Amino acid sequence: MAKYVMQEMKNLHKEGETLLYPRMVIDGCCETEELVEIITKGSTLRKGEVMASLQLIADGMATMMAQGRSVRLEGIGLFTPCLTLKDGKEREDTGENSTRRNAQSIEIGGINFRAEKTLVRDTNSQCNLQRQRGDWRCNKSKLSPEERLILAQNHLKSNPTLTIGEYAEITGLSRTVAGKELKEWAETPESGIYFKGKGSHKIYIKRFV
Repeated sequence: MAKYVMQEMKNLHKEGETLLYPRMVIDGCCETEELVEIITKGSTLRKGEVMASLQLIADGMATMMAQGRSVRLEGIGLFTPCLTLKDGKEREDTGENSTRRNAQSIEIGGINFRAEKTLVRDTNSQCNLQRQRGDWRCNKSKLSPEERLILAQNHLKSNPTLTIGEYAEITGLSRTVAGKELKEWAETPESGIYFKGKGSHKIYIKRFV
């Protein structure tokens, strides 16, 4: 049985106000081997065959995305590669004398995923929710600001971006408080964190010195 809490989020229509939205509590991660066991149960497929098929799919997806194409898996969703600057490379701006970034300065930094509606519907049809007891606002963190900053920095060491939702998830802050704190980190050069985008599309990245 899956559990949920009511997450405090900023009201986009009324400044200074917040609303409560349901958020699922993620209880661990289903790794590949466990998923394969579920797939093969009650079928004629062998575990090794499914594992090999998954690897072939991953290899084929990488080949297609490396050519600048999105990949759609029917019943699963759409995968689209995104770019980022390599470590140590400064951002290019619009000034006439700005340093121009060439292909050697850029790399694949991540892959965006958008689930198909059928996957969402199937997941919903099998989901039995129960509200989790405790602080339903989820707006209090047991970590100090310094400890939360270290979590954000570590996240950006292995991921090209950090969203407000991800920061809220790893720190225990509400989305509203997480957004304000990330904004403060981005305004502090010593934090090593910067941002790109605007409004609801703003994401946080590693600051390049």
